[in-house]
Amino acid sequence: MVCYVRTIAIPRASVSRGSLSVSSSNPKPPSPIRTLAPYLWPKGEAELKTRVVIALLCLLAAKILSVQVPMGLKWIIDDLTPKTGAVAAIVLPVALIVGYGLLRVVSQAFGELRDALFAKVSQRAIRRVGLETFRHLHALSLRFHLDRQTGGMSRAIERGTKGIEFLLQFMLFNILPTLLEILLVCGILWSLYAAEFAIVTFVTIIGYIVFTIAVTEWRTKYRREMNEKDQEASTKAVDSLLNYETVKYFGNEEHEARRFDVALQAYEGAAVKSQTTLSALNVGQGIIISAGLIAVMIMAGQGVVNGTMTVGDFVLVNGYLIQLYLPLNFLGFVYRQIRQSLTDMEQMFSLLRVDREVADEPDATDMQPGGGEVVFEDVHFAYDVRREVLKGVSFSIPAGNTVAVVGSSGAGKSTLSRLLYRFYDITAGAIRIDGQDIRHVRQTSLRQNIGIVPQDTVLFNDTIFYNILYGRPDATPAEVENAAKLARIHDFIIQQPDGYQTKVGERGLKLSGGEKQRVAIARVILKRARVLIFDEATSALDTKTEKAIQESLDQVSTGVTTLIIAHRLSTIVNSDEIIVLEDGQVAERGRHADLLALNGVYSRMWAQQLEAREQDTPEAPEAGQEPASALY
Repeated sequence: MVCYVRTIAIPRASVSRGSLSVSSSNPKPPSPIRTLAPYLWPKGEAELKTRVVIALLCLLAAKILSVQVPMGLKWIIDDLTPKTGAVAAIVLPVALIVGYGLLRVVSQAFGELRDALFAKVSQRAIRRVGLETFRHLHALSLRFHLDRQTGGMSRAIERGTKGIEFLLQFMLFNILPTLLEILLVCGILWSLYAAEFAIVTFVTIIGYIVFTIAVTEWRTKYRREMNEKDQEASTKAVDSLLNYETVKYFGNEEHEARRFDVALQAYEGAAVKSQTTLSALNVGQGIIISAGLIAVMIMAGQGVVNGTMTVGDFVLVNGYLIQLYLPLNFLGFVYRQIRQSLTDMEQMFSLLRVDREVADEPDATDMQPGGGEVVFEDVHFAYDVRREVLKGVSFSIPAGNTVAVVGSSGAGKSTLSRLLYRFYDITAGAIRIDGQDIRHVRQTSLRQNIGIVPQDTVLFNDTIFYNILYGRPDATPAEVENAAKLARIHDFIIQQPDGYQTKVGERGLKLSGGEKQRVAIARVILKRARVLIFDEATSALDTKTEKAIQESLDQVSTGVTTLIIAHRLSTIVNSDEIIVLEDGQVAERGRHADLLALNGVYSRMWAQQLEAREQDTPEAPEAGQEPASALY
């Protein structure tokens, strides 16, 4: 396997500095509500704060008016009793009925105004949390993303954002208003009637709340188990669909279905437990509410019999209890949903607490313009402390030169490119570009000055134009077409019915390997980076196309440092220097002819390829070939 390198002198592109908050490990992470609070009352957002205040005032007004509604019904019923004359019985109830209706409408209007005002606050909070999580995930190290489970992680984020929306809407405008209404009703009952009415009502409600909280806390474990099994099933489904072709190659559709079904069975069992305990909770809540309702109605009925209360008073007490019963019944559901939302949010916010393994220094600066000289100085690195991959690698690539790096699988060739991109930080030594230690420059600036065509090219599920434009989003259509021409893919594109607007499919599966590779080459040409890396960039191309693209690369890479990990040794014979890596160290170095004369590792690799060609068989993978999935 081979590495190719050359150099470029391009003016430094301006780069904006990204955020650099590195979360530290905390044995007791903050609660989701505490984490969410700043988004509910955002700093520097006067309009949103005003909306929150007005919404709270509307909430208060709505509840004050709502507790007056049963009082209006009492007056109407008392006025309809036979004690009053016929005229009063006709005129006064009409006025009271109209007032009763208006009271309900105004109370509802305040509630709707509250929701309308708060909608922007809740949606802005969801947007900010989602954006912050997205940015943080992109800022995490390559190690995290190699270990991640994409399906499960996306599901956690989806549930977390929905949980935020539910929590903001219902915690603020359902639980708090319900508690306020309970206090108002108890106060009215205490002032109008005997204290027993308020006490029984209050005890019933407290018993209901305590029972709901206790049982819900107990059954939270079943909800968490459901989440885990749901995430596991989603991860298996997404992973299987992303590897659709591999599944088809081996005819393992039933195997994948069985794996998915195992996860679904586990989810089914957890869901049944959750639903069974939910039914038990609902029955218990109904018993508590019914007991309280019976007790208060008996006391009110006895008051009517004794003449101390009117029929209107009986209806008033009943109305208050019914009015409380509905939100209380809803409170049980809301509390369960809030517990679920907190669990879902906790999972999402845990992503925000993942440390950034590779972070910019506080005083990091942008890269300064230069010719593109690359220096590896006594570089040591290990993915795992138990096994060192690079053991003191040193070499330099003068600006404008071409250097190839050759070695067997596991020698550390791809690791060099990852360290140059600073996907990982080295253990010891230094890597410099134009004399600047890459650890002292901003990562955004560093990566903006490096372009790469990876061995395994993955495209976005968008148009060909978008995928090429991704190299430099501010480029013009003419520049995109010019890059496509240099990559020898323009003719293919214009032959398509939709031209540059042709969709490439998920991960670019609608294109052949060579077509994807040429799109990636066009993308990196458009980027106009100071240093170029080609990780077997022409491995998927036929010899004729490879030769044409190689000529184009020679044309556009004048003055550019270009690192190429090549499958065919014939593509690097003109390198200014070839470096042979073995067991994490530089074993041989020199020009092509010099290395052949040594009759060492490089010479044996060259002989193997010559023998394969002479036998007219598919070119055998030489010692340097490296699978796309290899970590180093």
